[in-house]
Order: sequence, then structure tokens, then C-alpha cells
Amino acid sequence: MKLVSVVIPCYNHEKYVLGAIESAIYQTYKDKEIIVVDDGSNNDTKKVLAKLSDQINILITQENQGVVIARNNGIEKASGEYILTLDADDYFEPGFLKKAVGILDNNSDVGMVTCWTSIEDSSGKLTRVSKPTGANAISGLFKNNGTASMLFRKICWEEVGGYDRELAKGFEDWEFGIAIGKQGWKMKVIPEILLHYRNLPNSRNKNARSHYSEIRKYVYKKHKDLLATDIDFTLEQLLLEIKSKDDEIKRLKSSRLYKIEKILNRINRKFKFIF
Repeated sequence: MKLVSVVIPCYNHEKYVLGAIESAIYQTYKDKEIIVVDDGSNNDTKKVLAKLSDQINILITQENQGVVIARNNGIEKASGEYILTLDADDYFEPGFLKKAVGILDNNSDVGMVTCWTSIEDSSGKLTRVSKPTGANAISGLFKNNGTASMLFRKICWEEVGGYDRELAKGFEDWEFGIAIGKQGWKMKVIPEILLHYRNLPNSRNKNARSHYSEIRKYVYKKHKDLLATDIDFTLEQLLLEIKSKDDEIKRLKSSRLYKIEKILNRINRKFKFIF
């Protein structure tokens, strides 16, 4: 059996980190080590981690530097041939690791394994199910078809130089999958809900979306060579995106709220003219 290093970056997740670590502990695949990176957490989080000290193989404590550096630092200390990344507010079903390891063991061209994901609010209520399909490098540029929490070969991380530190604002997992795909590795998705993602009010992903254009520009520039590998596909994706935006504008303009606002604005302009 190959050793799996479970790497859990943690920053002020005192309410959820216990569940994340326990989901790693109770995986049916037993040959694993658990590495937690305390990224400058508050005292409440440190108390939770202290209670779990006998269950954590390696605890790295550092000043707050962000999840990208925290993940890279954890993976640098990992002894496993396979790496399982897990955010501190999420958790895996017990059978994920055994199934995912089996895929890597039996498919030498697969570098990453993920699964369907339940998206939950802070109370644990299901809001939707994400069903990523996996992607090659170029299609991954236009749509992230993976997840941040997944199993991958450590050699993949080494080949791409780890998670890109320039993406501190977010979507580093998206770029990570693209970079690994460029090395010729495939991504496999298990068609089962085996990961639970908590979409918290102050989640990093929400903040990252406010920087989406900036991040996307950086990723496109970094991987501009991919765009030229299949010009027809690139043009097709760009045209589909333009159509999607046009459709969205049409939906907004046909909505009841938009029509009401248009009427109110017209009335407002008339009053301004009168007075």
C-alpha cells in the first residue's frame, strides 16, 4: 500500500476543523499520515488542534501567509507518494480515499482524482450538488472541472512547482489542475458524492470572485501557449461565453424586476423635468 499524506491548511476554523480531521482519520484506507498547517489561527482553533495532537502526525505552525503557502508547506513535509488536500471546513466520506487510491494505482496516466461534491451552507443544509467532469488542460482553461480538495500524485505537484503563490487571492486549485494537465496527466472524477463543501458567508471563494477578471487574465497569460494548441476550440469557447453573457442580459431585461425599475426610472426622470 502506498502512503497517503493528508494535508489540511487551517485558519480560524475552530467550528469545523475537527470534522475535517476526523474525516481523514476515519477513511477506510489506513496507510496515511495527517499533516495540519496552522496558518496563524486564533486561540480557539489552537485549542481544538491541541486536543487532536495525538491524531495529527505533523503539525506545522506558521504566521498567517494564506492557503497557497500553507498547502505548499504541508506538502513539502509530506512523506506520501500520494497527496490528499482537504480544506479545514470541508470533509470527505470515509470511502473516498480507498476508491481514489485504487484509481491512481491502476491508471498510470491519471494524476488527479476527485468526486462529486455536495455544496452546503454553514448549517450543513444542502444547497446544490457539483458534478465536475474532469478536463484536459485546454478545456480546463475555460471551466474548472475539478475541486480544491482532491487526491493527486506528489510527483505532479513537484513537476509544476507546487501551487502558484501569485494566486493568493484565489482559484489556485483551478490553475494547479491546468498546469498538471499540461504535463500530460489526466483527471478522474468518481461519480459519487464523497466530498462535502461548506459555502460559508466569509469564504475565500466569495472574495476570489471579486478578483475573477484579474485572476483569469493572469492564468490565461501564464498558459497562453495552450490557447494556440487548438484555435478552433478556443474560438468556440470564447463565442459560447459571449453568447452566455448575451443570454444573461436578455434574461435580466425580460425579468419583472428590470421592467419595474425601468418604469420607475422613467417616472423619476419626468418628475425631475417637472421640478
